[in-house]
Amino acid sequence: MQCPTCDLVYADQPPTQAELARAYHRADYDSSEEADDAASAYIQAIEPALRKLPRRDSALEIGTGTGVFLERLSQMGFRTLVGVEPSAAAILAAPHARRAWIREGIFDEKDFEPASFDLICCFMTLEHVRDPKIIAQAALRLLRPGGAFMSVAHDYRGMVNRLLGKRSPVIDIEHMQLFSRRSLQYMFNAAGYSGITVNAFVNTYSIRYWMRIAPLPNGLKRCLGGLISVAGANRLKLGISVGNMVAAGYKPG
Repeated sequence: MQCPTCDLVYADQPPTQAELARAYHRADYDSSEEADDAASAYIQAIEPALRKLPRRDSALEIGTGTGVFLERLSQMGFRTLVGVEPSAAAILAAPHARRAWIREGIFDEKDFEPASFDLICCFMTLEHVRDPKIIAQAALRLLRPGGAFMSVAHDYRGMVNRLLGKRSPVIDIEHMQLFSRRSLQYMFNAAGYSGITVNAFVNTYSIRYWMRIAPLPNGLKRCLGGLISVAGANRLKLGISVGNMVAAGYKPG
């Protein structure tokens, strides 16, 4: 379904919260290399917004995976770090030093004290929850005044996704909603944030990864993959703007 007011595309009969919890608890973990690449892209994308924070003390990441992004935040001066991750496999894949930061399970606002974080992040996760507005509203209550909620999401109206249509990787059975710039801005505004920004950014991954998600016939993928492997270019990094966007909003006060 598509909302005529906010432009969000969404599943009108999503799974229950309990079904989602079970599914993501059993989910496999994909690749630490791709997680590292994503964390580097996210840090670069949110750096202008981070400069506006009045303090860098505590941070929460919803959907933290192996906690690699939390490690980047630690390097940027954040001292108290918490990640919530439903996939047991992702947590097991995390280095031992990061596991102390990670809580297994689905994010629940009641697990945290109000006004206790300076930064809350939710990257490539809002598409997977039953109601993303509930996450945005909860984050606002958990932030200290002046703190920021930052999110990365797919833009289904981005040029690449419009060109690919139903063959776009964002058309995924795991995505219960798809955002556009308009719908992401609308959600942040409706939740009560100020100073909202929504910007496109460049993702940098290995050529091997781009080849894996490309909407090409499997035979052609194997052929091109073999040529790339022979050329020794599997691990070469390539930056592409594929219609992802980063949004940031601040708690007034």
